[in-house]
Amino acid sequence: MTNLSNLWRGELPLSEAFWNWAVFGGLFINIASSAAFLFLITVDRPIAAFIAGYAPSLPYNAIVTIGVWRSAGRYVGDPRWAELARIVTIIGMVLLSAT
Repeated sequence: MTNLSNLWRGELPLSEAFWNWAVFGGLFINIASSAAFLFLITVDRPIAAFIAGYAPSLPYNAIVTIGVWRSAGRYVGDPRWAELARIVTIIGMVLLSAT
C-alpha cells in the first residue's frame, strides 16, 4: 500500500511510475477486468459484467494517471521524457478505460 501512496503523491521515480504502474500494471488490470466483463456477459450477467469491467479499472487508471503526472513534475532529467510520459499515459489510460 505504501507504493500506491507514493505513486499517488508522485514520489516514485518517473520510470517506475510509468513502466511498472502505467504500462505493465495498467495492461494487467485492464485485461483482467475486460476478461471478467466478457465472461459475465456470456453467462448473461450484464450488471455484474459492468461492475467487473469498470470498477477495478477506472479508479486504477485515474490513480496511475495522476501519479505519473505528478512524478513527471518532479523528474529532473530531460523535460521531453516527462511530457512524453504524461501524454502516453493519458492516451493509454483513456483508451484502456474506453474498452
